[in-house]
Amino acid sequence: MLLALFTDIHANRQAFTACLEAAHARGAERLICLGDIVGYGADPEWAVDMVMDLVAKGAIAVRGNHDNAIGAPSDSMNDDAQAAVDWTRGQLSAEQKRFLAGLPILREEDNRLYVHSEASDPERWRYVRDTSDAARSMLATELQITFCGHIHRPGLYSMSSAAKMTSFVPTAGIAVQLLAGRRWLAVLGAVGQPRDGDPAASFAMFDTVSREITYLRVPYDVETAAARIRASGLPRWLADRLLIGR
Repeated sequence: MLLALFTDIHANRQAFTACLEAAHARGAERLICLGDIVGYGADPEWAVDMVMDLVAKGAIAVRGNHDNAIGAPSDSMNDDAQAAVDWTRGQLSAEQKRFLAGLPILREEDNRLYVHSEASDPERWRYVRDTSDAARSMLATELQITFCGHIHRPGLYSMSSAAKMTSFVPTAGIAVQLLAGRRWLAVLGAVGQPRDGDPAASFAMFDTVSREITYLRVPYDVETAAARIRASGLPRWLADRLLIGR
C-alpha cells in the first residue's frame, strides 16, 4: 500500500491543498495526518473539515499539541503561538473542537507507529532534535518504524541491532529503503509551516511493500497564505516566516 503522510498542516489551506494534489497524483492509497491540523494559519475551519472528511473515508489522524491546546490550554507556547490558538478557538464550531479533542495521541498499524511528537511520552510534546532524542523514542516502542512531526524539519534516524544510531536529512524526491534489519524514526517536514529554510510544503510517501520512503517538497501559493494570515489579524511574523521557511 502507498501511504501519504502529512504533519503540521497548521491551517494552511494553500499548502495542504497542494500536498493532497501531489499525493493523489503519485497514487496515494491511504492518507495519514500526524497532527497539528490547526494553529498559526488562517483557515482552521477548512483544515479541520478537510481532515474530518478524510478520516471518514479511511484516513488516520492523531492529535498534535496545537490541536490539543484548543481544548486543553497550554502554558508552554510562545506568545505568537498562543495568540493563534486563542484566535483559532474562536473560529471553530463545537463539532470541530470535539473532533480535535477526540483524536488519539498515537496509532499503531502493522509494524508502524504514528505520533505527533515522539513515542516515549507523547503528551509532553518533546522534539526529536538529535540521535539521543530519536533513540529515546525508538526504545519506547516495539514497532519497527515510527513516523512523527512536530519539529517542522525533515530527518531520518535509524538504530542497528547493536543500538548504533545514524541520522541524515533526506533529499527530496530520492527514495530511501527502510531496511528490515534496523529500526527507523522518520521525522516529516511541515506541510503548513516549514522551518528548514525552504518555504515549499513538505510531506512524504511510504510504500509498505518495498519499504521505501520518499520525502517530497511542493511549491504552493505562499503569498496568498501569508496574506490571509495578515488579513485575519494574527501576528504578522506568522505570515512573514512562511516566505522564508523559518
